[in-house]
Amino acid sequence: MPKIYFASDHAGFALKHALIEYVRTSGYEAVDMGAPTLDHDDDYPDYITPCAEKVAAEQDAVGIIIGGSGQGEAMCANRVKGVRAAVFYGEMRVSHALDIEGGHSEDGYDLVRLARRHNDANILSIGARFVSGKEAVEAVRIFLDTPFSGAARHARRLAKF
Repeated sequence: MPKIYFASDHAGFALKHALIEYVRTSGYEAVDMGAPTLDHDDDYPDYITPCAEKVAAEQDAVGIIIGGSGQGEAMCANRVKGVRAAVFYGEMRVSHALDIEGGHSEDGYDLVRLARRHNDANILSIGARFVSGKEAVEAVRIFLDTPFSGAARHARRLAKF
């Protein structure tokens, strides 16, 4: 089982702790990279960058980062060579999107599945202001349970990063 690094700012602080508890009870090793205390004046790069560096340095490690929108956190993490962070916004309904089997999807979790299967995402960024705790747990479960497909076309594309 991979080691899971967690990081958040104040906006994701409470959700981070709930997700750490979830993954630990699921048998994973969770490492909290901060924020260590709730401070409404903290800056997410202070916690996201070290978390992303840990994920990039350890081949089987993955990360879960949480902020208000998840966007800034993903942008920050993606600046670290070797990181592929994807943002999850919740169980949105996407009626015109194609699902992973080529049909139409109405499951917002397909974004998490595709990020893992096609892009070998190693960090999941969650927008705490956009998701419920239940949605976040389900996204993390899917993220951890979905392997990279290893398909030649996806590996070829990743090699170009």
